[in-house]
Amino acid sequence: MFIPAHKAINEGSIDLLLKTLSQIDKLVVLTGAGISTESGIPDYRSPKVGAYARSNHRPMYLQEFLKSHHARQRFWARNFLAWPRFRDAHPNVTHQTIASWERSDRFHWLITQNVDGLHAKAGSERMTELHGCGHRVKCFECKNVIDREELQERLTELNPKWTSKMSPGEIRPDGDIQIEADAEKEFKLANCEECNGILKTDVIFFGENVPLCDVQQCHKKIDECDGVLVLGSSLQVMSGYRFAHQAVMNRKIPLIVVNIGPTRVDKIATLKIEGKCSDVIARI
Repeated sequence: MFIPAHKAINEGSIDLLLKTLSQIDKLVVLTGAGISTESGIPDYRSPKVGAYARSNHRPMYLQEFLKSHHARQRFWARNFLAWPRFRDAHPNVTHQTIASWERSDRFHWLITQNVDGLHAKAGSERMTELHGCGHRVKCFECKNVIDREELQERLTELNPKWTSKMSPGEIRPDGDIQIEADAEKEFKLANCEECNGILKTDVIFFGENVPLCDVQQCHKKIDECDGVLVLGSSLQVMSGYRFAHQAVMNRKIPLIVVNIGPTRVDKIATLKIEGKCSDVIARI
């Protein structure tokens, strides 16, 4: 239900894709939310089926999260209810195929904008999770990191009867979920066991910068490769767009894009294929 309407893949495009890929000896893959829609996790921007198209929901800004206890209650209450479905999502053929590419010398690196952890579940190791991962929790104060499942157990102990009266709605790309109005006011929070600091998912919030070390690593990987394949991203967010821009404008190397719908790089891409990522991946 989260996959936008799309047409069958053009055979001529597949032939051109295979020819272009055959000339690339070090490939960087850049993925977005469009590859996880087939695993039951919606994206934000797709017409009609994206989270933005079906609700007024917008992700929480970091500044609001840090300043307001009630905002943190709202965030963690929703995340608490969404976690079982978010945790149990399975990688699909696109995640699995990318992971298998690591066995080839021609695969150089994976940059993902996704926070769902599905690449790691599929077995990918040579990657940068540009926006973090919702399967980890980090203390904003001491930077201690714990597994998200560990926090779920603590929150369940603090809120033993809470889930029985909630009616969670549809999961969102960042592991959020809609709940009854003001229900979060009853939700009890857990703080860091090391320093009593504020806990947040190890995900880049709106208003928060991607760690410089991750940005520099990705720029380095683009400098080292000789081709970039973008899968399932409109690249509307600068954090991912800058690497595609670097590939074309600075490096002058091939940029291949597979996505349903327009992207920010359609005019500069070497090849754009309109279609579902799994339909294309299965042909490579």
